[in-house]
Amino acid sequence: MDASAPELYERYLVPAITSAWADDLLDRIAPAKEESVLDVACGTGVVARRLAGRGHVGRLVGVDLNEAMLAVARAKSSEVEWTEGSALDLPLASHSFDVVLCQLGLQFFPDRPRALREMDRVMTPSGRLGLSVYSAIEHTPAAHAFVQSLDKFLGAESSRTKRAEHLSCNADEVGNWVRQAGFDRVDVESVTKQISFPSTLDYVRFQLTATPMAALLKDEDDSGRERMIAAIADDVASRLDSSMLANGRLTFPQESFVVVASHR
Repeated sequence: MDASAPELYERYLVPAITSAWADDLLDRIAPAKEESVLDVACGTGVVARRLAGRGHVGRLVGVDLNEAMLAVARAKSSEVEWTEGSALDLPLASHSFDVVLCQLGLQFFPDRPRALREMDRVMTPSGRLGLSVYSAIEHTPAAHAFVQSLDKFLGAESSRTKRAEHLSCNADEVGNWVRQAGFDRVDVESVTKQISFPSTLDYVRFQLTATPMAALLKDEDDSGRERMIAAIADDVASRLDSSMLANGRLTFPQESFVVVASHR
């Protein structure tokens, strides 16, 4: 594929996965149209862009460390202020946002308590926090099968990146992180979405071309890469319940912890 990994991520993984979690988060927080909203670890900006598409007129800011992802976000929308920066040291003024959102990013932060304190810092006293984060990988069958297949074909260390997308703790621990960051009212819910791809082969191909896991096959030529992707896809399918493979499609449950928090 000629497109860059961020472009492939936006083209294939955003519609299949992250847009569902973006809509869920926005529905729960329900930002008023005039409120200022920050999207932390925004990636290609699906949360902020979908909020803009709902007619939001208040300030919208997306922050991410990855300039390549931000380049895709900028090409997709000029309605959002796209800013390069770390969640551990947000380049934004204190008490400047009514709503702070973080979709599927918390698990990647090297210092999660600090990131949460930063989200609290930039939030107004009456503001709200909304975040989602993947739960244990065993609760998302396709992802669990995929890492097992990676370990089989490419070695035990190969699944590290994929496993890092998921937390191994429980909902109570996530809630405690948020409380320790200074939030008084914290609600944590385990939420499951049904995720669908055209096939298991498509799921595996996009995992290994549209994410940092593309580096696992960087030494393969095009035909070698396709053979490996096909072999891994067949192995993934063999590990899944047949009900997830009906009519050639791959459909599976994906679980996340979703947090809504505020101050008294």
